[in-house]
Amino acid sequence: KVLAGGTDLLVRMKQRIDKPAHVISIARVPGLDAIIPRNGPGVTIGSAVTARELSRHELIIDRFTPLAIAASRLGAPMIRNRATIGGNLVNARPAADLPPACMVLNATVKLKSAKGERDVSVNEFFRGPGDCVIEPHELMVCLNIETPAPWSGGSYIKLGARKTLEISMVNVATLLTLEGPDGPIIDARIALGAVAPTPLRAFGAEEFLIGNKPSEELFQRAGEIGVGFCSPITDHRGTMEYRCMMIEALTKRCLMRAWENARAWKP
Repeated sequence: KVLAGGTDLLVRMKQRIDKPAHVISIARVPGLDAIIPRNGPGVTIGSAVTARELSRHELIIDRFTPLAIAASRLGAPMIRNRATIGGNLVNARPAADLPPACMVLNATVKLKSAKGERDVSVNEFFRGPGDCVIEPHELMVCLNIETPAPWSGGSYIKLGARKTLEISMVNVATLLTLEGPDGPIIDARIALGAVAPTPLRAFGAEEFLIGNKPSEELFQRAGEIGVGFCSPITDHRGTMEYRCMMIEALTKRCLMRAWENARAWKP
């Protein structure tokens, strides 16, 4: 097993869920803990970058806002100091914080092995709870994200029974691109977590938004459409019915915040 931050693996080993013959730390591999701006424009984020670093990095906060917010909501400070973006993705938990943010940013992950390397869109990365497309011989080395277009804004909202140290009951990430500060929506992305076996994009709701002028009523309808893409369950955190209500409410709220951020965009 590969050890990055260890916030999931070490717990599973203590519970004897995972019993690896060997544990290999990647903490000292050069470049895996780096955030590198690209001339593209865009950014390359090493797989061992921690949630704390993501939440405090000026470029991530300014241009990749959903990811910075999601990282700031992950666990408690001690967890954020250790948890890595690569681990949060590879664990493929339906309620994880970072996947929806990476999905609305159209991030791609670079997977490397002794045989070569390949790039995979985060939107195609997850196959089921705890299952992703990474092969046993592969290592995620980084994520590449293109900078959102001008007049873009994004946000992230997480709902849990507590404000901190809580697994999401529902989480939502959004990204809107406007034609101008008061123009119609020319691109929309909505990703939902903890509402299906994998994080998912609400493509129908996104298509509904494109070409329309932003409004509270429009975002309300998008939230209603988004529910149709979900298959939430009832568990100890909440009922299926409650989760459906929260998908509507949080999608609307997250879109409103994304709209505010898009209108405030600066070169």
